Amino acid sequence: MTDSKSFVCEKGIKMHERKGDYMKLISWNVNGLRACMEKGFLDSFKELSADIFCLQETKLQEGQIELDLQGYYDYWNYAEKKGYSGTAVFSKREPISVTYGLNIEEHDKEGRVITLQFDDFYLVNIYTPNSKRELLRLEYRMQWEDDFRKYLLKLNEDKPVIICGDLNVAHQEIDLKNPKTNRKSAGFSDEERAKMTELLESGFTDSFRFLYPEKTEAYSWWSYMFKAREKNAGWRIDYFIVSKDIEKNIEDSFICPEIIGSDHCPVGLILK
Repeated sequence: MTDSKSFVCEKGIKMHERKGDYMKLISWNVNGLRACMEKGFLDSFKELSADIFCLQETKLQEGQIELDLQGYYDYWNYAEKKGYSGTAVFSKREPISVTYGLNIEEHDKEGRVITLQFDDFYLVNIYTPNSKRELLRLEYRMQWEDDFRKYLLKLNEDKPVIICGDLNVAHQEIDLKNPKTNRKSAGFSDEERAKMTELLESGFTDSFRFLYPEKTEAYSWWSYMFKAREKNAGWRIDYFIVSKDIEKNIEDSFICPEIIGSDHCPVGLILK
């Protein structure tokens, strides 16, 4: 296990100079890739130097951006609605296959899932639907959670799974600054938290809490209001979750709050 201080990454993750057979994965909800490009996305992408780099909330349609990331294969899933949702994956390794969505029509119109199959694992990049204010979309969210969990369990029968992305839930009270006042808020409802518990209990591990079970003030999203980021009044809603079969391979799981460009920051995983 690495030094507990390393849960916060340094620029370029210098502490993770890889020796031997290690793989670095990064996930970032960019809240609009075109806007993030104006705020230094390419510099951060190069500094983080990931083997696999996953994005959520790209808010793009095909042809709306020119992005030449040399050395990477790129895969995009666009929402039907313009300027909404969307995911992307950039990988130095060419996957065996790539699929988009869950193969369920009601879930597959918003560009929320990309799955890459490699020789020894599946990589699933996800942008989970938000339950919205007053939990207006909670019923749909519950159905999504059940269908997504079934999808992961099916993959896990074949080979281990690495899930990353904005899961739009702070699982435990330790995962947000103000749990008491957010008890019925989207992302911290009892129902959403219970679905995360159900997912983990079905054979998966939250990589960050696996290494840092008691680490406080470790957040990946901050509201743009009330100087929340400046005060570190945030939520941890971006995750790397892995099949229990490979939790022993977790070298580090980290958060990069110093990297700006979005209301989220990148999160990362180092696997042996």
